Amino acid sequence: MAQIEVESLFNYAMRGQWKEVLEAYKKNQGALGAKITKAEDTVLHIAVYVGQTSFVASLLDNISLEVACNILRMQNSKGNTPLHIAAELGNIDICNNIAKRDPNLISLRNKEDETPLFLAAVHGKRDAFFCLHGHQQNHDDDDDSLASKSNGDTILHSTISGEYFGLALQIIELYPNLANSVNREGLSPLHILARKPNCFQSSTRMELLPRIIYSCLFVDEFEEKDDIRYNQAATSDDYPMNYATCMGFLSLFKSALKVTTTGKDRKAASDDEENNVLRKPGNFSIQEQAKKEKERYWFPPNWEAVIQFLTLAIKALLIIFGVGASWIEKIQRRKVKHILAKQVMNELIQRASSAYKYEYTRMSSDALQDDNDIGNLESIRKKEKGSIQKTVKESPILIAAKMGVTEMVEKILETNPVAIHDVDSNNKNVVLLAIENRQPRVYSLLNKKSLTKESAFRQVDNQGNSALHLAATYRSHKPWRVPGAAMQMQWEYKWYKLVKNSMPPNFYERYNKNGQTAKQLFVSTHGPLVKEGSKWLTKTSESCSVVAALVATVAFTTSTAIPGGPDQNTGSPLLQGKPAFNLFAIASLVALCSSVTALILFLSILTSRYQEKDFAVDLPRKLLMGLTTLFTSIASVLISFCAGHFFIIEDQLKYAVYPIYAATCLPVSFFALVQLPLYFDLSLAMVRKVPQRSYKVLSH
Repeated sequence: MAQIEVESLFNYAMRGQWKEVLEAYKKNQGALGAKITKAEDTVLHIAVYVGQTSFVASLLDNISLEVACNILRMQNSKGNTPLHIAAELGNIDICNNIAKRDPNLISLRNKEDETPLFLAAVHGKRDAFFCLHGHQQNHDDDDDSLASKSNGDTILHSTISGEYFGLALQIIELYPNLANSVNREGLSPLHILARKPNCFQSSTRMELLPRIIYSCLFVDEFEEKDDIRYNQAATSDDYPMNYATCMGFLSLFKSALKVTTTGKDRKAASDDEENNVLRKPGNFSIQEQAKKEKERYWFPPNWEAVIQFLTLAIKALLIIFGVGASWIEKIQRRKVKHILAKQVMNELIQRASSAYKYEYTRMSSDALQDDNDIGNLESIRKKEKGSIQKTVKESPILIAAKMGVTEMVEKILETNPVAIHDVDSNNKNVVLLAIENRQPRVYSLLNKKSLTKESAFRQVDNQGNSALHLAATYRSHKPWRVPGAAMQMQWEYKWYKLVKNSMPPNFYERYNKNGQTAKQLFVSTHGPLVKEGSKWLTKTSESCSVVAALVATVAFTTSTAIPGGPDQNTGSPLLQGKPAFNLFAIASLVALCSSVTALILFLSILTSRYQEKDFAVDLPRKLLMGLTTLFTSIASVLISFCAGHFFIIEDQLKYAVYPIYAATCLPVSFFALVQLPLYFDLSLAMVRKVPQRSYKVLSH
């Protein structure tokens, strides 16, 4: 084509003048195959990019099948055909329109060795994936279109990595063999899932109110599991799209009314039929797991509609009382993700149970006969894996222990108890990794298992470090959910003592290969943290002691001054017996005593030895008591001032002065708000025996 015609096509496409594009094609049939951008895109590529479904359909309907196939095979600079782009964007209509003309395009690869089916899975386009899956002629689990040859990741690896767990469940059901697939790095889908602690409830940190809402929300665990096939007549609703919420509420109300009156749910029969269709013989079915999950509910199954109705009502009340709907939806999405991730985990573990069988059971007799040297196991493995070296450094349970995924550790040990003997390249097992990475929930789970207590807790790594050595070793990161070096040091010592109490006594004085005991290692590695914590405590105590001294001075002066003066004859206060005077006398005495007590406590912190064990109880307790008495003294001084000042106000102004007294309390309130987080952290640290791990929650 001439340069002028190419520029005209580019301008038409950029301006959205698709009728002019069709006219240009009628004049020159080579227009559609022309590359009109620097990325070597054709007009059809651009039309798919901008979602021109009607243009693509009209164009393909008005050209011959041979010409259409040639145009649809045109690739841009990245090797993407129009079907690649449609699958990546999730445009179902265009995917269906292209795939029905040439199903071989589904397995055509771009320069990154990605097929359209693979791209649909990578980007979580579930409907587009099933549309292409339905047109695919080869449905074999070992089909190359299921994997990207650049790194060996399958569609199951990619969907789990992208956290599209609903689609991952459906892929496991369609391609069961992918559950045990391994990429070039030796990672299975379970390895990928173990590296996503934010997708599990045990590794997600939530405050009190979000935690309450999280517990109250009921989520349909199976709504994203239905095997979706592309169907042009999928929607049969006879109401507008913006009425979906209203119609959903009415549907729930109708279902709840029917359940309460008849005790039956009209959807039960259809659900059973669907379960029978989706269940495959010989495999652990998702629907069978769904039944097991339903049995755990605290209410009968036929009450599900009622519970959903109540949940919707609770959401409405929360929105009415000022809790945002988007905030609730965010918590609900998080819970849905946790539930689906756990179900994917259960499916993968159930299908990966054969990974712990003896190696010889996975070798065929033919492979052994073909190899003259039966002892050369490595050559046989290479033959079975297609000469691709796949070495797994860590098993999924070890990764889960490091990341704090308690659900995965528990499920793997329940399904395959022999996994407790898994070790990494440093000879560290699940117990050592959980302790080294400060995972209290995983540690508590392992500590309760008798099998673990007998063997796993006695494991040492290749440096001779026991679990107590690893608990005594401090790294640069701050694992505990508390601010400040002093609080971190407190939790570190508590963690060390907690692990020490679970170890056999003969491990207390055990030496590693560097000739260090756990206690010596604790002192040496925690030296910088002790120094930093001591510095923070010293500065805090100095500042608070200055305030306590000032308050003590004011409180002493106030306590010696008697409002109204004494009686000249008896020496008794003239205002004695009045409520305001009694309040003044008590408040001034409390202010003096508490300020002096706070001053003594902060001085005792300044004169402390700052030993490692002092950070566990002694220093935090002194700081907590000092802050409490300091706050009490400041509040008491203000109360005594207001009570004494009350006597010099005229009767007409006594009610007007109350707002001024309230404003006087603002400094105390501000001080309390500033110190409240530290106060709560200190209080909880005194009560808790097991430290709280810090988890970073990703927003979605």
